[in-house]
Amino acid sequence: MFTGIIEELGRVRSVEKRGDDARIVIAAHTVTEGSHNGDSISVNGVCLTALDVKPDSFAADVSKETLFRSTLGSLKESSPVNLERAVTPATRLGGHIVQGHVDARGKFLGSEDHGESWTFRFAYPKEIARYLVFKGSVAVEGISLTIANLTDDYFEIAIIPRTFEVTNFSQLKPDDDVNLEVDVIAKYVERILIDQNRQ
Repeated sequence: MFTGIIEELGRVRSVEKRGDDARIVIAAHTVTEGSHNGDSISVNGVCLTALDVKPDSFAADVSKETLFRSTLGSLKESSPVNLERAVTPATRLGGHIVQGHVDARGKFLGSEDHGESWTFRFAYPKEIARYLVFKGSVAVEGISLTIANLTDDYFEIAIIPRTFEVTNFSQLKPDDDVNLEVDVIAKYVERILIDQNRQ
């Protein structure tokens, strides 16, 4: 489990295709501190198992399903990636509960610069629409964010300078795909309501 508060902006060192799967190596320094082989690290919002952990890098195997469901299949050497270690019992939950299980791909539509902040706009697929609410939580590229405006086709989020500086949002270009994870609590509420209606 993660909080969606990004700890470090890493860089892809290499991507090795292994049949339908892949192994990626990521250059990083912060998230490798205290991490061991087998620990979970969120990469652009995708929960991966860290392997071959070194002070300046770690590797991860990415399955065919994850490559299909997320944007990790488009990573290449030098791609910037948002990184976060899994929470511990003492971690402050500064964002919201982020599982690292990507629900869908969205598309970056563009941003508006307000001088000291930005508004970012993302298109989303219809299948996750029921989980998105105004002022609700959503994870984009693993970043815990609050929906500031919501339409039937897109949502907007307000980005402060800190988020812009320490994440890959500064690298996004219109039409770039992004990983989206909806609030897991919304999924549980939906399931409870469905079960109640069946009784």
